[in-house]
Amino acid sequence: MSKYNALKTPAEVMQELVGKIQELRKKDKISQLELSKRSGVSFGSIKRFETTGQISLESLLKLAYFFNRLEDFTPVFQIDADLGSVEKLFSSKTR
Repeated sequence: MSKYNALKTPAEVMQELVGKIQELRKKDKISQLELSKRSGVSFGSIKRFETTGQISLESLLKLAYFFNRLEDFTPVFQIDADLGSVEKLFSSKTR
């Protein structure tokens, strides 16, 4: 994490994703080659991902689907509900 910022950097998030995929793969006792064959992601892409963190979005989503974790992506870039209408309910002007 950045020394002066509580937010994670893209590189930190990337490394966390690599670690999580490796953990899931090893927990299921699946080799990189077997994961490639079963997920439809090329062996080179899996190897590169676990080495450098680089992977296409499509391949990452295929891996998430394989591990039954695709729903984990649902909240990504989710638009927050408009709280303005809720705030109006509690404003002093409407009382």
